[in-house]
Amino acid sequence: MSSTYQPVLRVRVTARDAETLRALLRDAHPDVGGSPRRADDGRCSFDAYVTAEQAEALEREGVSVTTVENATAKGLARQAEVGAGDRFAPDDAVPHGLAVKA
Repeated sequence: MSSTYQPVLRVRVTARDAETLRALLRDAHPDVGGSPRRADDGRCSFDAYVTAEQAEALEREGVSVTTVENATAKGLARQAEVGAGDRFAPDDAVPHGLAVKA
């Protein structure tokens, strides 16, 4: 595992038409979140979860990439909201199970 931290971004990839989108998906294989959407003007878009380097690689003729959010930072913020311990256990609860009491 690499020690270099690379945040994961949620990006919106928009292609000028369905064929351009298919070609992009064949070439790049991004981690897609959800189904593609088609606009009235024929443009197709989808959300993908990629690193900044991968996002740059997705940009090409007929394709635009817009960063929606830093998914790593959002995930870490959501994890910070979760408390530690068992909030339903009584204050004087004694652990049970196969563990050794230290």
